Amino acid sequence: MGFGWWWGMVGALLSFHGFCYSQQDPNYTFVRHATTSPELSYYDYIIIGGGTAGCPLAATLSQNYNVLLIERGGSPYGNQNITNLSAFGATLADISPTSAAQRFISEDGVINSRARVLGGGSCLNAGFYTRASPDYVNAVGWDGNLVNQSYQWVEKIVAFEPPMLQWQSAVRGGLLEVGVLPYNGFTYDHMSGTKVGGTIFDHDGNPRPVAYGVIFVDEKGMMHRAYLQEGSKNEIILSAGALGSPQLLMLSGVGPAKHLRSHNITVVSDNPMVGQGMSDNPMNAIYVPSPNDVEISLIQVVGITQNGSYIEAASGGNFARPSSQGFQGNFGINFGMFSPQTGQLSTVPPKQRTPEAIEAAIKAMNSLDSRAFRGGFLLEKIMGPLSTGHLELRNQNPNENPSVTFNYFKEPEDLQKCIAGLTTIENVIDSKAFSSFRYPNYSLQDLINMTMNFPVNLRPKHDNDTTSLEQFCRDTVMTIWHYHGGCHVDQVVDHDYKVLGVDALRVLDGSTFNYSPGTNPQATVMMLGRYMGVQILNDRLQSN
Repeated sequence: MGFGWWWGMVGALLSFHGFCYSQQDPNYTFVRHATTSPELSYYDYIIIGGGTAGCPLAATLSQNYNVLLIERGGSPYGNQNITNLSAFGATLADISPTSAAQRFISEDGVINSRARVLGGGSCLNAGFYTRASPDYVNAVGWDGNLVNQSYQWVEKIVAFEPPMLQWQSAVRGGLLEVGVLPYNGFTYDHMSGTKVGGTIFDHDGNPRPVAYGVIFVDEKGMMHRAYLQEGSKNEIILSAGALGSPQLLMLSGVGPAKHLRSHNITVVSDNPMVGQGMSDNPMNAIYVPSPNDVEISLIQVVGITQNGSYIEAASGGNFARPSSQGFQGNFGINFGMFSPQTGQLSTVPPKQRTPEAIEAAIKAMNSLDSRAFRGGFLLEKIMGPLSTGHLELRNQNPNENPSVTFNYFKEPEDLQKCIAGLTTIENVIDSKAFSSFRYPNYSLQDLINMTMNFPVNLRPKHDNDTTSLEQFCRDTVMTIWHYHGGCHVDQVVDHDYKVLGVDALRVLDGSTFNYSPGTNPQATVMMLGRYMGVQILNDRLQSN
């Protein structure tokens, strides 16, 4: 029917009474800057958040209805840091106000980023595409046939088989050698063992509040109002992500009453579970310098172990690449994941990242031989996790990050999974298959010591970090950007993702997940957008 896609909005509040991996701008006429939107407009569906779930949801609903999709970030088209695999670290290193990655630091002291771009987190991650397991689908209660159809719909557009070069092949061989079996080859399915995954590169009786519109401000400060057209089936759908959706609910008066009142926010619906159950899959890694050149690769091979951890790897110039295309800021060069501006594997401690310190670090790094940055890392991400935290507002500004606590490794079982994962990594590094990418004079202890020298987070280090894998897990924990929760099913939304206690409002994104599906959630988030789009269309058809 119709599809309006306004990008570049500054903030959005609720009122109560295609994807990003094209190398070139496709010049879609429905993609417009928020400054060009009318001051007043009406739609059948208003979707807040043009991200991994919001885009396929909007594409589906717009087949039959007039849809408005609002995204606070800019367009990804023409941004080489997004479309270029080798520049993966550059966007994360970009801390400018217009960056597609908005930096935030959890209360645990772990550096993270949230997407601020059309396409959402699918534009910022390592491109790994893998489905959720059938057990996950059954546990959530989704229709298995529609899930498969929705995955297939997504895969026709964005998923591809990656090339397998030397580093990833060596990791695959090492995983098989140390017993992460069977070998499942290339598959989108979640299967125990080692596989090559896909890539997305090429109600109560009292009157209930009803959502009826959205107020948003463009980058010039102009206010716009978008309202739902008359019709009992028309809705606002919040797809702003695990941070954005609970944040916007609370800013709009849906959340814990005491917390909302402390910020002078009128309570529309008291729900103490909004913002609760926040989780982030902890990642730990071991850096391995290589005596030989390695290709640029992100996540392709994954070892799905029986001990609850997933083993993955990345390599090459992505971690140290003087680039004219990467984020340069005022400093003229970018070193990818080693960049002083970046949290992961940075060379400058976060609290010391003044412009002067960054400039000095880049100058020193620029003088080093390129061999100093040659290699990659093997990482482990734990399944689940069981440890959860919470999200709270800092203020009433929707553009600022909320306060988030993930409580990494609060549950002992999570910590044991990390230890088991690191042990598997050590075995892979010692494997014959990986031997050509290993300096013989570097022991595993040397590699752990080397990794410990990277100021990867704001957490304190301990003397036994290099001898205790338990302490190493706690002190070197990083994010793998798979945070989720805050709007859980049966707590904030029902099984149709409708917000409890509020009419005409749903939440549809990773904030509804109890745990992260598969080894990378983006395939399932995209699938969910398509899945619920089809469900909504079918429900409307049956009610007519």
